[in-house]
Amino acid sequence: MEETLSLRTLRSALKVATETAVAAGEQLRRHLHSAKAIQLATHHDVKLELDVRTQEQIQRRLRRAFPEIPVVGEEGSCGDASTEVRWVVDPIDGTVNFAHNIPHACVCIALQVRASRVPPEMPRSCGTAAWVTMVGVIHDPFVNEVWTAVRGEPARLNGRVIRVSRTARLQEAMIMIGFSKTRSNLEKSLPYFAWLARRARKVRIMGSAGLGLAYVACGRFDAYIERQVRLWDIAAGGLLVECAGGRFWTRPWSGSNTGREAYVMVASNGLLDALLPRPK
Repeated sequence: MEETLSLRTLRSALKVATETAVAAGEQLRRHLHSAKAIQLATHHDVKLELDVRTQEQIQRRLRRAFPEIPVVGEEGSCGDASTEVRWVVDPIDGTVNFAHNIPHACVCIALQVRASRVPPEMPRSCGTAAWVTMVGVIHDPFVNEVWTAVRGEPARLNGRVIRVSRTARLQEAMIMIGFSKTRSNLEKSLPYFAWLARRARKVRIMGSAGLGLAYVACGRFDAYIERQVRLWDIAAGGLLVECAGGRFWTRPWSGSNTGREAYVMVASNGLLDALLPRPK
């Protein structure tokens, strides 16, 4: 475990994750305007054949470099789930955008370690989580942007150090909000949306949690809130926010009965944190 947490190993993992995300992003870029093979369509979501194919490509590259580390992803998992380390992957975050040929989607890759094995002196996320993200990469292939972070080091965008915004007044804030796919959660999120819309400068619904967190990390948004968001949507982006000087808070979502990790989440520049109520 000590070797896994060494800065040298984490930087090596970051290099592999970045190269893997960029390669997967190239596949997304090539297929943006192609006909999409839909595997499953529900009222508020779409699953594409390309989701599965892209995750398989990502898994092959990650497992080739680190065969002992399992991969947990939106399209399934592989490897020994009992290990102390895991990759977390979202092959296409913003699938509905992508399915409609909207170039606002990304590839998310994170390396996590069980929270119990992380040294106490290492910076932690706010809230409760059984795992701690050590490496995070988000790649937007449509504008050629790559966000990267290693815990304890600055977050970067295309190699340049980034920081969260300095907005301290809610009425001057640009805030992103996300809505999950269930009717009950939508109904419970709408009052929060209405509360924000009356107080913030603007509230945006962009359709990609990964890019929402990346935008908070580099100061484009001042905060991002979602009542039910999946592990792979936020694992990489949450670290970006923290390493850029922001605050990333999560609480396990009590309504999850699928065995898939889901969270209530608030990410902000830190200055707005006390002004943003936690979603119920």
